Amino acid sequence: MRTMLPLLLAAALLPAQDGFRPLFNGKDLSGWKHVGPGSFAVEDGMMKTVGGMGLLYYEKEKFGNCIVRVVYKTASDHANSGVVIRLPEPPPDPWYGVHNGYEVQIDAGGDDWHSTGAIYSISKVTSRQQKPKGEWNTMEIELRGPVTRITLNGVLVNEYREGAPVPPRKMWYEPVRGPRPDSGYIGLQNHDPNSTVYFREVSVKPLP
Repeated sequence: MRTMLPLLLAAALLPAQDGFRPLFNGKDLSGWKHVGPGSFAVEDGMMKTVGGMGLLYYEKEKFGNCIVRVVYKTASDHANSGVVIRLPEPPPDPWYGVHNGYEVQIDAGGDDWHSTGAIYSISKVTSRQQKPKGEWNTMEIELRGPVTRITLNGVLVNEYREGAPVPPRKMWYEPVRGPRPDSGYIGLQNHDPNSTVYFREVSVKPLP
């Protein structure tokens, strides 16, 4: 037991050592607010998408320059979800995040503009790195001024700078084109009843 104690203490200190602050406490949705008909449940220390379309956002503060780290797994190969960033204000409905923020896609079945790591309909991925269903993925989203960098399982899959050329908006559900703020709220999307995604970590590391 004596030899194990230092290891356990070291493991407990890891979140502080790497500079990431957890936004999810593993017990309940304290600090989070949900909009839309879908919902999130806490199950075995994880946040789980339930039901239809929805947006769960962290309502306590906005985030500027930082790295958002999300550890997730999908229950099926084509489960659809996303991490919403740069939300200028508290969203009144779930589509607000898609239209007025950026949705970093979670969906292994989409094309390059709509696959995991893409900024939905705005900036496509350069490679596909999501693991099969049931395996944990680590996504890190670096927000630094007008630049967004997305790393999936240790591989940079997307880098977008405000003002870069984007495809024209064709459908009502695609995001409104135009600049996003350098700071904003962050959230998690619940897409549809057939898409189940589990999140065991959502944390933020401030950057200068």
